[in-house]
Amino acid sequence: MLKKWLVGLTGFDFNLETLQAASSDASFRRYFRVEAADGQKTYVVMDAPPEKEDVRPFVQVADLLRRGGSNAPEVLAENSEEGFLLLQDFGNTTMLQGLNAQPEAKDAFYMQALHDLVHLQSSTSTAGLPVYGADKLLQEMNLFDEWYVGRHFGAEMTDQERNWLDSIKGMLIQSALAEPQVFVHRDYHSRNLMLISEPDAAPQFGILDFQDAVKGPLSYDLVSILRDAYIEWPETQTLDWTVRYWEAARKAGLPICEDPGEFYRQFDFMGLQRHLKILGIFARLNYRDGKAQYLNDLPMVLRYVRLVAGRYIAFKPLLLLLDRLENKAVKVGYTF
Repeated sequence: MLKKWLVGLTGFDFNLETLQAASSDASFRRYFRVEAADGQKTYVVMDAPPEKEDVRPFVQVADLLRRGGSNAPEVLAENSEEGFLLLQDFGNTTMLQGLNAQPEAKDAFYMQALHDLVHLQSSTSTAGLPVYGADKLLQEMNLFDEWYVGRHFGAEMTDQERNWLDSIKGMLIQSALAEPQVFVHRDYHSRNLMLISEPDAAPQFGILDFQDAVKGPLSYDLVSILRDAYIEWPETQTLDWTVRYWEAARKAGLPICEDPGEFYRQFDFMGLQRHLKILGIFARLNYRDGKAQYLNDLPMVLRYVRLVAGRYIAFKPLLLLLDRLENKAVKVGYTF
């Protein structure tokens, strides 16, 4: 079916013998790469089963991003009924792969990614996007209860633990909704930024996997890139990049909190909401979808959760729950 669609596209001539899998992701989407018949160009083809995925949000958000001047792939042809898209090819190298290959260039990589994020937030329209409201934020965190606590550990929470966790979720939602609301990519991280510059040139990125974009909290995408589920940095480094983002955002006129300390608290709270969700999603990807590789990413995400939960007294019950799940002895310290 996919090959038949490609053959029928007007204005394109493909060498279908070169059609091969390019990548897959955590959803039901699959990606293929195909060469032009003259071998001078490659294209990416998205195959999203229409009963599982709708390609129209991808097309809509790609248009919003490109109109705002962000580097999203051009949609060259679409067939929403069968779930096919022909896209501009950003190549094979993710930001994560670039960081692993050139660790000495990490500051250049992150400053470019943060520059692109500030531009995205200040220049991209939110017209027609869903609002990242309380119901959605709560629904996401409830994945932690069902899939991480319930399925991964096979545990049930006590009534007291559930009440504590409900209270924490309420605080996280309140903080998120109190933030300025802007365009939110929702997965702005090192696997979704494609390194499209030459090896010796200043880094430049193309943005992918933006189809779930919403209008939501300003700190959300910053958390995605700086407390990435796939690469970890020391807290001092994260703080440095956060401050530099804060300065750039203020300069760009974004409605960011004027107190950098309060902004870092917002960043922490938003991160805890996101990482509770991710613990649930990674567990679900394993147990429901058979994608066991995501279990390897749980420890890093759990460290982020523990970092924030250990910083604020209101989140101590979450630490106690995690300790119980992991059978850790509770260490009691006394301060006089």
